[in-house]
Amino acid sequence: MLPVLEADGKLIAQSNAVARYLARKHSLTGRDEWEAMLCDVLVDTLGDLKQIISQYRNEEDLSKKEEKKAKLLKETIPFYLNKFEQTVGENEGYAVGSTTTWTDFVFAVALENFENIFGRHALENYPGLRALKKRVHEIPAIADWLAKRPHTEF
Repeated sequence: MLPVLEADGKLIAQSNAVARYLARKHSLTGRDEWEAMLCDVLVDTLGDLKQIISQYRNEEDLSKKEEKKAKLLKETIPFYLNKFEQTVGENEGYAVGSTTTWTDFVFAVALENFENIFGRHALENYPGLRALKKRVHEIPAIADWLAKRPHTEF
C-alpha cells in the first residue's frame, strides 16, 4: 500500500509510521516525550475523524449519505474541529507546544483535504486552524512543492 518510504534500502509502509519515523529523524516530535505523546494523540484523534468522513464518502445509498453528511456537518465535525481549534489557540498557533511538529504538517494536509471535500468556506469558524494551515503552507520548501505539485481531483 502507498505511501511507501525507502530508507537505507528498506521499505517502510503506513503513512503515520513513515511520518513518525521522519519526525524523529528531523527533530519534529516536540521538545520532550510528553510533547511527542501529544503529537500522537492529536494525529490519532484526527485519524478518528478522517475515518468517519471516509465512511460518509464511501456510502453508496444516497439517502444514508445525506443523513451522514448532515450529522457530520452539524455534530461530528464541529465537535472535533472545536477541540482542535482550542488546542491550537492554547499553543499560540501550533498543534503541540510552541514550535512546528509533524502534527502541524498532518493537520495542514487534513485541513486542505477537508476544504476540498466540503468547500473553501468549511473552515470559516476555525481561524486558528486556518492560520496553522497557512503557516505550514508558507514554509519555503512546502510552498515551492505546493506551487508545482500535480493537481488531483477528489
